[in-house]
Amino acid sequence: MKILKNIRPIIERELQTIISKRGKKTMKPDNSYVSEGDLHMDKLVADFVKENYTSVQLVSEESSKIHDIDLSLSEYVITVDPIDGTENFVSGLKEWGIGISVYRNGEHYESMLGLPELKEYIFTGEKIERFESRIHGLSSSLTKEELVKIEEGFEYRIIGCCMYNMAQVVKGSYEKFFNPKGAHSWDLLPGLNLALENNLLIEVENKKYNGEFLQPTKKYRFSIRNVR
Repeated sequence: MKILKNIRPIIERELQTIISKRGKKTMKPDNSYVSEGDLHMDKLVADFVKENYTSVQLVSEESSKIHDIDLSLSEYVITVDPIDGTENFVSGLKEWGIGISVYRNGEHYESMLGLPELKEYIFTGEKIERFESRIHGLSSSLTKEELVKIEEGFEYRIIGCCMYNMAQVVKGSYEKFFNPKGAHSWDLLPGLNLALENNLLIEVENKKYNGEFLQPTKKYRFSIRNVR
């Protein structure tokens, strides 16, 4: 039985507490921020996983030692980005998100994209309203030199939150979202699998993506496009 929908009311109940911690932040070695809001959300998810799953390996950006995962060692492998878009979050912007992806016996089982301050969630198996857009979403990690190489002739948006961008391309509010530089699996797996479920065209490292687990020890270049 899929149960990720059960985490939404927990997040909504704790949202004001999470938001109240956005101003308490520290710098990580990679020059990105982690806030007490990130850590509070991370604990909420970890507690939820412990209460609802047995035989599980949890991969979290904020609290796990990152190493290659042997899928045969547990029934479940769960990847979590507790707050994606922390720079937005600590700056008072609402465009930040949470992403969770669950693999069971080596196969994708369920995923969730959540944008808590925008009150928007997408879950595996859920029917969503679809749009038709000309907008292309870009990763904010691209350098000036990389940006000038981007193909002309499209409307572009750079929001700075992979979960937000993934949600928009899954809904069709973006025609395309891509990152030629790369992102970690905890950033990608929820959106990739929800895009796959909704029949979008997906490439990871220039190969068709079919729902396979991505190891957390490297970054992956990807492209997601709606079919017209």
